[in-house]
Amino acid sequence: MLNLKKHTTAALGYFFIVSLLGILLRFFFVTPISFFNYENILHTHSHVALLGWLYLGLSLLIYKTFLKKSNQKKLHNRIFLIANLSFLGMLIAFPIQGYGLYSIAFSSLYLLTTYWYSWFIIKYIPKRLKSTFSWKLAKTGLFYLIISSLGTWTVGPISATVGVDSFWFNDALYFFLHFLYSGFFFLSLLSVLFRILEKKRIVFSAHKKERFYVILNTGIILSYFLSVLWKNPPAIFYALGIIGAVYQLYGFFLFFKMLLPKKKAIKKLFSSYAYFLIKFAAFLLVIRVLMQFISGIPYFANLAFEFKDFVIGYLHLVFLGIVTPILWIFLSYFKMIKFSKSIINLFLFTFITTEILIFYHAIGFWLKLPQIIYYYQILAALSCLFPISLGWLLMKNLKLAFIQKK
Repeated sequence: MLNLKKHTTAALGYFFIVSLLGILLRFFFVTPISFFNYENILHTHSHVALLGWLYLGLSLLIYKTFLKKSNQKKLHNRIFLIANLSFLGMLIAFPIQGYGLYSIAFSSLYLLTTYWYSWFIIKYIPKRLKSTFSWKLAKTGLFYLIISSLGTWTVGPISATVGVDSFWFNDALYFFLHFLYSGFFFLSLLSVLFRILEKKRIVFSAHKKERFYVILNTGIILSYFLSVLWKNPPAIFYALGIIGAVYQLYGFFLFFKMLLPKKKAIKKLFSSYAYFLIKFAAFLLVIRVLMQFISGIPYFANLAFEFKDFVIGYLHLVFLGIVTPILWIFLSYFKMIKFSKSIINLFLFTFITTEILIFYHAIGFWLKLPQIIYYYQILAALSCLFPISLGWLLMKNLKLAFIQKK
């Protein structure tokens, strides 16, 4: 039997654990913590967030959107179980050894599972959906998921040869991260949106969709070069990165331009609060694309490398401010989770206040502005609201998945 509500609750559980690890990372700057290694906890936090929460949540959503009516529930269950084995293994291994034998082994198991999952989705996609634009986006997202793994496969050899402090190690991680979130995460969410619109007979011209698709994907590929600017590469890399940022900016401009005439029809598909979250995430998406464009300018590329809080704030903006709210909306739309305004408002309050602190801290050092007294203590205290909101959300959905009847 396949119970996607239970599976989605497992993804929410990982998100709750991620929030606890985030608090631990904050308190490293507040009080001495000798029984954990900061870098090891950081790796655990990032891996479980990206894979245990976002990848797992999106993979379940893609299955629900495109394959729920298939007869392959047992095979999907096996893939889900093996994926969870890899997440749990990383959750144990990374805090103990960082990048080591066991953590790399479980990371490799995750990669193999993503290949299995991608093959599974592509093989069993119904014929009636193969010609849809939504499936084209989803299939391209799976392509980026596989491409992103090339960066991870090189981490082990690089760690064993030139070490984790090398340029090559960082480039491999950035390659994995870029194609995972700019490619798989964003295109998967877009594919779900367009599938919803297709089912509701909200149509767009083939020319507009194809133009948007080509320009956006050109931007995704070329904007990877923005991730290597921190080491002052040759000028060609700056040029390619800037071109990629421009294409992404133009691609999302075409996306919003295409949706605008259908605004009233789209608004009817979601609750007023869900529609507010969509607009909130869309606003942050514009900021994110503009930040990418600015980072292609050498001065600002070096600035991001010098002040790490810019990078931390940017990543949180993408994962907590854009991807997570939209993922919640779609999971709720398909009745895979249930949330309330109070829970999400608490989460958004925590996200917004911590983002303001993080970016002000970086800007303050950059422009030599007055620093916030007890900055790390305030940031740590506010971050405690993340597990409160996520724990609340988790308990609500545990009841929905395991106690109430389906």
